[in-house]
Amino acid sequence: MITTLLNYLANSSAITYIVLAHLSIYLIVTFWIFFYRNSALKILINNERKALEALTSRESKFSPLSALNKCSNNSNSKELLHACEINIIKDASSGISWMAIIASTSPFVGLFGTVVGILEAFAKFANETKVSFTVIAPAISEALVATAAGILVAIFAYTFHQILSRKVYELNVFLKAQSEIIIAKG
Repeated sequence: MITTLLNYLANSSAITYIVLAHLSIYLIVTFWIFFYRNSALKILINNERKALEALTSRESKFSPLSALNKCSNNSNSKELLHACEINIIKDASSGISWMAIIASTSPFVGLFGTVVGILEAFAKFANETKVSFTVIAPAISEALVATAAGILVAIFAYTFHQILSRKVYELNVFLKAQSEIIIAKG
């Protein structure tokens, strides 16, 4: 496996290196955004869950850990609470759009690498009079590595995007429920 990979890299062109480097950067950014945003969202959701439980319990007070409380400064104003909800969700969802961009563009970056690889493979065979399938197949299969890499990056980016989007939605539900309770209690 490692020998095959090293052989592939030794026979690759500059475009292949650029495409694989680009996809590697995409993959690193995807994992970095996911782990950073996921941990931040877990903390936010946990704090807002506790704040909602405090509001619905006998205490009936705003939790000091709540981001909604920090933003609104214990205000019961519907407009201020709504503005705080929007601001918290905006901050919580930062970086998530990059996941969607990476998920949608990485297959095309990989496909570009594959097309260039196939063109280079056919250019190598242009001077030969007879080329068999056993000669063409390895060259084309090497070119398809870029597409596979692009699809792999897209799978991670799309999956992580969906997970983070769901967490932002969950946070939004907790914030809206708190706002409605606070407004109702006046």
